[in-house]
Amino acid sequence: MKQTNFISPVVNARAPLMQRLKECVGATLIALVTGILSGCALRGAPSFVAFGAFFPAWMLLAGIGILAAVGARAALLATGLSEILPLQLLVCVSAGLIIAILAWRLWFAT
Repeated sequence: MKQTNFISPVVNARAPLMQRLKECVGATLIALVTGILSGCALRGAPSFVAFGAFFPAWMLLAGIGILAAVGARAALLATGLSEILPLQLLVCVSAGLIIAILAWRLWFAT
């Protein structure tokens, strides 16, 4: 069985250029991802207290977005736009997402 040792991309000058580039890009990508994943570590995740327990804020805002999408669908039906507007699902989902993001910015932005 052949034993392989880890050699740094910088030290391994005999490897082809593309292989060294892929290793460097991979290492950089791993460093960036681990930095992004620790985004809530300093202040904690946004949450609120309801009935003595902490609930994540995204659950509340997802509910607000779903209600906004249902409201957009009801508005499309009430105004008659549902008969002439194509891609109604995309329109309703977009309206719900916009309302949820606006609620997030207004409620949790510092």
